[in-house]
Amino acid sequence: MSKKRVASKANDEEAVLAKIAEMPEPYRTMGMRLHEVITKSVPALKPRLWYGMPGYALSKSRPVLCYFRKDDYMTFGLSEKANFTLEEEATDQLMPHAWFFTDLDKATEEKIAEIVSKAVINN
Repeated sequence: MSKKRVASKANDEEAVLAKIAEMPEPYRTMGMRLHEVITKSVPALKPRLWYGMPGYALSKSRPVLCYFRKDDYMTFGLSEKANFTLEEEATDQLMPHAWFFTDLDKATEEKIAEIVSKAVINN
């Protein structure tokens, strides 16, 4: 990997971490934990800012698949480029793509890791 590519990758992650650091508490702590959950669940995902939010893609030249932001609540979402499939037992055509939460407990972290893992399939 060239020095320029390594520097760019580091700058992208630094920009994401700086954006998270700007968030007020408790969102800053949740943002840092979300960053860890996303990058641990799919280590191939690379962080970068996407429309001013932390976003994660398989490479700099590929589309962002998931993101998060601080609104009135913390929002975690999938872009239209993520893998979407209907649940097997679905009785409708709706596919969830964004979630709000006010706390990041173990069950929520596990669900986010599962969503991120599914989002990268076929990408």
